[in-house]
Amino acid sequence: MSCIDQLCLCIQGCKKLWGGRFSEDTDPKFHELNASIDVDKRMYAEDIESSLAYAKAIRSANLLSDEELQAIINGLQQVKAEWEKGRFAIHVEDEDIHTANERRLSELIGNVAKKLHTGRSRNDQTITDTKLWLRKSIDVLLKKMTKLIQVLVDRAVNDIEIIIPGYTHMQRAQPVKWSQWLLSYAWYAKADVERLQEIRNRVNVLPLGSGAIAGSPFQIDRRSLANELNFFEITENSMHAVGDRDFVAEFLFWSSLTAIHLSRLCEDLIIYNSEEFGFVKFSDQFLTSSSLMPQKSNPDCMELIRGKAGTLLGKCMGFMTTLKGIPSTYNKDLQEDKEALFSTCDILNNIFVVMTGALNTLEVNNRKCADALTSNMLATDMTYYLIRKGIPFRDAHYLSGKVIALSDSFEVSPCELTLEQLQTVSEMFQEDVMQIWNFSNSIEQYKVAGGTSTLALREQINNLRTWLQQYNFA
Repeated sequence: MSCIDQLCLCIQGCKKLWGGRFSEDTDPKFHELNASIDVDKRMYAEDIESSLAYAKAIRSANLLSDEELQAIINGLQQVKAEWEKGRFAIHVEDEDIHTANERRLSELIGNVAKKLHTGRSRNDQTITDTKLWLRKSIDVLLKKMTKLIQVLVDRAVNDIEIIIPGYTHMQRAQPVKWSQWLLSYAWYAKADVERLQEIRNRVNVLPLGSGAIAGSPFQIDRRSLANELNFFEITENSMHAVGDRDFVAEFLFWSSLTAIHLSRLCEDLIIYNSEEFGFVKFSDQFLTSSSLMPQKSNPDCMELIRGKAGTLLGKCMGFMTTLKGIPSTYNKDLQEDKEALFSTCDILNNIFVVMTGALNTLEVNNRKCADALTSNMLATDMTYYLIRKGIPFRDAHYLSGKVIALSDSFEVSPCELTLEQLQTVSEMFQEDVMQIWNFSNSIEQYKVAGGTSTLALREQINNLRTWLQQYNFA
């Protein structure tokens, strides 16, 4: 007997939650396409949590007796224990986690289980479970992200004396502190945390009690139900409630943007780790080698994170396209939200742990960073020097450019030009011009808030530490 024939026999005679309308059995391949249990079984705890709260709500509406409520509570707790111990047996007729849990509850407590779904639809049940699951997942992500920020801040403190070339257009621009570079990504991450907190607030609105589309005909106290499940608010329109997946789309977009920030961080570190730069070295824990070239030390941890950013963006675009094509309220297309949501959270959780570990163990080669500094990076300081002599910015900028051209013509660094040579460009150059050829002095002039001076960096560090302590993330 083929697998399809066996599946046909299993499905025949099975009483589905919605099967009373039909006289023919479900096509096995359609059943396979329709079933989501392999994906949404991850929400078993949330499905039981929402069902326990709903059972109390319908008891308050006098739709259950005290004895029936207690039987449902005891049964659901047993179902949860079976899941947690790995003993829950999924049956072929279990379309989804809601069907599976209700089927098992019926086996345990009999007909009383059939009352649990009174006034409830899988339409409002699945979105409630999804929000419960995502809310917990967001809390986990917030903790991991703030650990990453803490590492960036701690490294900024410990490495505050290191100077590197700052780059624009991948060309050496101006000298900056290594800590300034580190903190630039800490501020990206802080913004990502704050955006995720805002998404969590929008997730934390209860749809349960909306039924399939029209609401509930029974006196369900939805605000009490929200309080039971720790939701801040309730949805105000049943049609909107069951069809809304904006929070999923928003989370997927947030994930894509956050991963893009991490991808840019990875790209910087991959470049800095190259032998051509040599600014940093990863711990062996986060490196691989070549199956052919034994000398290789590859920063695969960074490359994989950079690659996952594209994967996450694809999941966001895929689900957004799904939303675009459907009419209002609930449609089965929305079942696609779970795979995108679950896999995205899994990827992000792994990424944050790896990135945090890699940054925490990263070695910075101070000598290589210093060797990469060149005096033509102080051309802007020359402009500032002339401005302080009373020359307008545009003219000062032009004269500084002429000095760089002059140094190029002599094939020397700008700092090697003599005063006499400088004065062929402008007589405003005096002996004190030689003071500008100092990278530490250059950096320390940027004391304005957000600058790269030690003073400004300590202000950034204090602000980030205060923020971490305020939200109890550290």
